[in-house]
Amino acid sequence: VNTLDAVILTAGTFEAGDKARVSVLKPLDIVTTAGSAGDIVAALQTLPGTQTVGEDGRLFVRGGEADETQTFVDGIRVAQPYNASTNELPTRGRFSPFLFSGISFSTGGYSAEYGDALSSVLLLNTQDEPDQNKTDVSLMTVGLGLGHTQKWDKSSISFNAAYIDLAPYQVAVPQNVDWNRPYQSLSGETVYRYNFEKGLLKVYAAFDASRFDINQQSINAPFMTRVDLHNNNFYLNTSYRGDLPSNWQLFTGLGYGYNKNKIGLNLDDEENDENALHLKLKLKKTFSDRFKLSLGADYFATKFDEIFSTSTGDSFPTGYNSDIAAVYTEGDIYFSKNIAAKVGVRASHNALLDETTVSPRISLAYKIKRKGQFSFAYGDFRQAPKQEYLKFSDFHQFDNEQATHYILNYQYSKERLTFRAEGYYKQYDHLVKFSPDNSLDFNNNGKGYAKGLDLFWRDGRNFKNLEYWISYSFIDTKRDYRDFPVETTPNFVASHSLSVVTKYWINDLRSQIGISNSFSSGRPFNNPNEAAFMASRTKTYNSMSFSWAYLLSAQKILYFSISNVLGNQNVFGYEYSDSQNANGQFDRRAIRPTADRFFFVGFFWTISDDKKSNQLDNL
Repeated sequence: VNTLDAVILTAGTFEAGDKARVSVLKPLDIVTTAGSAGDIVAALQTLPGTQTVGEDGRLFVRGGEADETQTFVDGIRVAQPYNASTNELPTRGRFSPFLFSGISFSTGGYSAEYGDALSSVLLLNTQDEPDQNKTDVSLMTVGLGLGHTQKWDKSSISFNAAYIDLAPYQVAVPQNVDWNRPYQSLSGETVYRYNFEKGLLKVYAAFDASRFDINQQSINAPFMTRVDLHNNNFYLNTSYRGDLPSNWQLFTGLGYGYNKNKIGLNLDDEENDENALHLKLKLKKTFSDRFKLSLGADYFATKFDEIFSTSTGDSFPTGYNSDIAAVYTEGDIYFSKNIAAKVGVRASHNALLDETTVSPRISLAYKIKRKGQFSFAYGDFRQAPKQEYLKFSDFHQFDNEQATHYILNYQYSKERLTFRAEGYYKQYDHLVKFSPDNSLDFNNNGKGYAKGLDLFWRDGRNFKNLEYWISYSFIDTKRDYRDFPVETTPNFVASHSLSVVTKYWINDLRSQIGISNSFSSGRPFNNPNEAAFMASRTKTYNSMSFSWAYLLSAQKILYFSISNVLGNQNVFGYEYSDSQNANGQFDRRAIRPTADRFFFVGFFWTISDDKKSNQLDNL
């Protein structure tokens, strides 16, 4: 059973990394995608099952909202994985690709080890052991960056820091944004590793301080709304993985996140603070070639406080304290090298909701040929309502929201070729609803469904120096939640999505050319001039991006990229007036991208022991 061609459980999961048994994507090459600009999240949006929601920037997976995806670093949850932003201004993930060696992106049916996510989990793993000392220098049109790795006998440390300022770029290439102070940030990350005789200790820390000042238009306001935002974020993650007697393996970790926003809204002010803690313990043992057992426990504590202060001196505080305790157990059973199962269960108690839940999970896999297999996954997934609801917990008792996943997957994989086809069905229950007349009149009577088909093809074999992948997603989803009067498709969902990503190496020019194209059908929006709710559709979305990486020498790269090369006038939706005009119609304003195109030029220099490493995989 324990052979290289044994069956592998793959339903719902995309992996990239040196240790991945089946890598749909090569290590870190998802961030070489043209148009991603080094953002892991943007690159993942070229995979099937995701939606392009350009005015937001976060991950939307299989009909779920962005809050339904949780992010973990080395198995520890990240409570604030995105940079601070405001309405109609897309955000980015906080994490640099430079420090991560493995990525696992689950679009559903994930392990009982993880919880409090209705749709998806994104697992980022830092490098266990760097192979050499090196320094990375980045000079860019939007800022600069510096990274360094130092290796000793039993330990090593890596760090990278970046300063980003869009002010010079805004002067050279004006955006569709009325800035008072363009986006500016200072950020840094570090990983320290120490190898014990039978274990590995890792300490990861990251900080981010950012600000921007913007005037935003609203069709219902006679004047622009000024949004002056200052954000400070800190994240600490400590983990230990090692061997115990009797062939048991131990993993334990602690994560702490702090996030503070100070927002000026014209003459009013809003300030919020979030402190989030995650404690984790996991034990694992391989009893034989046919059976592996893992069990563990989690504790999550979150304290959120917000206060809104008006120019007249009035203040309105909200907030909540949340404590979640969970235990799980899961077994991997190999009936033969062609048939395997993963069976698990997760039990969780949320003290704020005063609710205990039990969520079963199961995955089955059957290998039909040496390179192909079928997989099936089923599971119940629970999640507390999102922050914008929980902060009103003093006025209402919420319940956990629930999603049940059914996934059928076929995967064919051989050297540098991968094909995946995955059908799924998700049933949503206990979604939060509120009255259109009173947004504090909450209940958990919402429901919905999502069903669809995801296709993925990657080829790095049939054409010399060319690698490409094609992703297609079809989704049929409806929800009766929030203040929806009927069950309908929400405004962040496009029924059809297609992405094509290509990377071509031109040896004579010492260059890698990248072209990616994202297409999606129109998204629904509500037009109050029509009787039906959410019955209108935007025009189709299409954006082609281009990148060129030129090796000046083995360790020096000149990089150029441009998004939306064709200059398509994409529309994400519309904002309508609250009142009718003289003709009895509701006027509207189109919600468009912040820029018709985005140009990027960078110089990247690596200084390493082997005198040949470079940053090409991270661009």
